[in-house]
Amino acid sequence: MIRKLILLCLIIALASSKVFAQPENIEVFPSATYDRYIVYEMLALFWAGIIGLVVIIRMKLKEIERIQNMGIDKAEKEIPLLD
Repeated sequence: MIRKLILLCLIIALASSKVFAQPENIEVFPSATYDRYIVYEMLALFWAGIIGLVVIIRMKLKEIERIQNMGIDKAEKEIPLLD
């Protein structure tokens, strides 16, 4: 029984060593410095755009909250419609 357990642990250790072995190195970014500069520039513009969108959404939410606190949205619901 113990022999089988030790053999099983050895087999699992050998199998898992192949799973956690270092894979071959694959380049993600281009090797030319000019192309790498363009990639980093696009990433910076992307994140600047994301931050800008978050700021705009936050401003709009504050404006909606301000309108709700003033009660303007309630007054608009009670306006008679011209049919």
